[in-house]
Amino acid sequence: MTIRVIIVDDQAMVRAGFAALLSAQADIDVVGEAPDGRQGLQVSRSTHPDVVLMDVRMPEMDGLTAARELLDPPPGVVHRPKVLMLTTFDIDDYVYEALRAGASGFLLKDAPPADLIAAVRVVASGEALLAPSVTRRLIADFVQQRPAPRKDPALRLNGLTPRETEVLELIARGLSNQEIAGHLVLAEQTVKTHIGRVLAKLGLRDRAQAVIFAYEAGVVRPGDSH
Repeated sequence: MTIRVIIVDDQAMVRAGFAALLSAQADIDVVGEAPDGRQGLQVSRSTHPDVVLMDVRMPEMDGLTAARELLDPPPGVVHRPKVLMLTTFDIDDYVYEALRAGASGFLLKDAPPADLIAAVRVVASGEALLAPSVTRRLIADFVQQRPAPRKDPALRLNGLTPRETEVLELIARGLSNQEIAGHLVLAEQTVKTHIGRVLAKLGLRDRAQAVIFAYEAGVVRPGDSH
């Protein structure tokens, strides 16, 4: 199955470079591009991509605002693509808020070409793209800096079983499904079932939101290690 992608970035050279790189892959089709968030929304609504590569800082409408509109569309709009944020900074308030809003991950613009191609495939498959070191540092830093959210997420933990809470903690520590299975001595399919239940019970879209939730709820704390 071909992965449909649009590229939203205010630099024409970046769009052209990414488009050439991705279009050269047999399983990826670049179906549109836009120079700002507002036009990005229009292109997404007309082309229905699987993945939107979204620059963080743009004129007219920034990537965070556009990502929020794509991920939480108005009534009547059914299509919700996966969003992969592009940034030149690995610690960026916009990126944190985009992950909170449901973006599937973020990628540094100077990442190697192979990383971009792999990221598109990972996100399209429904997995969140969490480069554990950078993403965990980003989330830990921002959770430390900001007061607890108004609606205490710790209260929502009450609906989880002890095993589900354990799985949530391991997701937040950056472990893959395979690593969680090994750690808990479970079948990988069982881990996937637990993760699905955790996301459903907490009202979360994907692993990226689960990691942020776990930090904000105090399941893991900045500086914790495996």
